[in-house]
Amino acid sequence: MRAPGSAANNPSAQPRRSAIALVFLVHGAVTGSFATRIPWIQDHTGITPGQLGLALAFPAIGASLAMPLAGRISHRLGARTALRVLLALWTLALAVPAFSPGLYALCAALLLYGATSGMADVAMNALGVETEDRLGRPIMSGLHGMWSVGALLGSAAGTVAAHAGTDARLHLGGAALALTVLGALVCQGVLDLRSGPGEHPPPRFSLPPRSALLIGAVGFCAVFAEGSGLDWSAVYLRDVLGTDAGLAAASTTAFACTMAAARLAGDAVVARFGAVRTVRAGGVLATAGALLVTTAGHPAPALAGFALMGLGIAVVVPLAFAAAARSGPAPSQAIAGVATITYTSGLIAPSAIGGVAEATSLTVSFGLVALLAFGLVMGARVVRTPGRAAEEAPVPRAAPATDPDRS
Repeated sequence: MRAPGSAANNPSAQPRRSAIALVFLVHGAVTGSFATRIPWIQDHTGITPGQLGLALAFPAIGASLAMPLAGRISHRLGARTALRVLLALWTLALAVPAFSPGLYALCAALLLYGATSGMADVAMNALGVETEDRLGRPIMSGLHGMWSVGALLGSAAGTVAAHAGTDARLHLGGAALALTVLGALVCQGVLDLRSGPGEHPPPRFSLPPRSALLIGAVGFCAVFAEGSGLDWSAVYLRDVLGTDAGLAAASTTAFACTMAAARLAGDAVVARFGAVRTVRAGGVLATAGALLVTTAGHPAPALAGFALMGLGIAVVVPLAFAAAARSGPAPSQAIAGVATITYTSGLIAPSAIGGVAEATSLTVSFGLVALLAFGLVMGARVVRTPGRAAEEAPVPRAAPATDPDRS
C-alpha cells in the first residue's frame, strides 16, 4: 500500500515520524502498566503461581493467532484507520484482566489482550517501515526505543499505584481510558496508506515467506537473550553471586534502561554502519556480555555483562521487523511471521533458562544464551535490505522529493 500522491524521502514525512513514535510509546505504556499489577490480579483471582504461569501464556497465544489478520484489516480500512481501531482495542483490553473473577476468565481476558496487542504491533511496525522509507533514513530502532520509554513510564505509574494500594480495576481502567484517548489523537498524524486499485487483500491466515522465517530466527536469538536478561538477571546475582535483593533488582532495571537508551541511539549507528554490520557487532557485544556473566565471580563484572547483553541485542528486533517488511510483496504478512517467532522466543526463554538451570546450573543456562547471541553474528546478513549491494550499506539520505505528501 502507498499513501496517495506521496513520494519517497519527502520532508513532510517528519511529522508522520513523530506521530508513529508516539503510537509506539502508547503501545509500550500498556505493557508496562499491566506488568506492575500482575501480583494484584493474582491475589484478586485467588490463583496459584502455577495457574498464573499458565494464564500468562495466553497473551502470546492470542498474539500468534491474531497477528496475520492485521494485514487484511489494514487492506480493508486503510492503514491509519486500521491502526486507530486496533490500538484502541489494545488500550481498552488493558482493563479487562483486572475484572476477571477466576482462572478461566483471566485466560480469556489475556487471550484478548494478546490478540489486540499483536495486531496493533504488526500495524504500527508496517507503518513505521513505510515512514522510514519516506524519510530515507533509519528510524525503526528509535521507534522501538520509544516503546521501551512507554513501558518504563507505564511501569513507573503502575508502581506508584501499587505502592499506594490503588485497586487495579480503578488504576488499569483509568489508564485504559487515558491511553485510548491519547492513541486516537496520535493516530491522526500517521501515514494514511491505502490499497491500490485491483490490489487483492492478503489471506486471513498463511505461512510467512521463507525469507521472513530466516529473519525471524535472528529475532528469536535476540529475544531469547532479552527475556533471559530481564527475567533472570536478578536471580543470577542473588543466587549465584550472593548479592542482596536491592542490587539484584537493580540489575533488571539497568538492563531495561540500557536497552531503551541503545534503541534511541541506534538509528544513528545503523545510518553510519548499515543494518548488517550493526547486528553483527551487536551479536559480538551480546556474546561477550553473556560470557562475562558466566565467568564473573563478583557482581560488578556480572552487571557489566548484563549491560553488554542489553546493548548488543537492543536494535536487532527493530531491524528484523524492517527487513521482514521489505522481504516480499506482503509487508504485514512478513512482519506477522517474524513477530510470531519472536513472541514464541519470549514465551519459552524464561522456562528454558529455568529448565536448564534445574538440570545443570544457572551459569550453564547463560552459556546457552551466549551460544544463541553468537547466532546474531552468524545470521546478521539476513537483515540486509533486498536489492542493495551484497555488502550492507547504510540507508541513503536522498534529496527531498518535490511533491508534497498529500496523505
